[in-house]
Amino acid sequence: MSEHPLNSNSCLEVVIDLLAKRGVSLDDIAEIVHFLQINYVPNLTLEMCLESVKAVLKKREVQNALLTGIQLDMLAEQKKLLPPLQSIIETDEPLYGVDEVLALAIVNLYGSIGFTNFGYVDKLKHGKLAYLNDKNNGVHTFLDDLVGAIAAAASSRIAHRQKQQEE
Repeated sequence: MSEHPLNSNSCLEVVIDLLAKRGVSLDDIAEIVHFLQINYVPNLTLEMCLESVKAVLKKREVQNALLTGIQLDMLAEQKKLLPPLQSIIETDEPLYGVDEVLALAIVNLYGSIGFTNFGYVDKLKHGKLAYLNDKNNGVHTFLDDLVGAIAAAASSRIAHRQKQQEE
């Protein structure tokens, strides 16, 4: 039997703890959300961004993607993957797109604007994403895309809510 009961609240706690252990705070993600949305929502606060990040993280599909991706990054750091997957993930092989595909499961939850936000933030590597993308800071092949996807989804959530308020 697992030491963690399988429910959204316990999984959320595990995911937040794993993010922290991998050097990512919810505030780090909220800062990326703020960067993505401030030009469109002028009164946007970091607190509003953090609320949106937390709402995204409460979704089970997001939790599952994070648990899977972070585990693969950790196994790659421990050199416990089979070749050639070990080398592919350890070096973040440019033609390996499974990390982006996993991230798209998160982005897809908030519609097409999420894809645009994700592509932009993935290319730009703003904020904590630059740290995660730096190979000197560990293996974060999955995590950099997953954090970008959470930020993109949280940004999309804000954009949708802003539009609803305007209407």
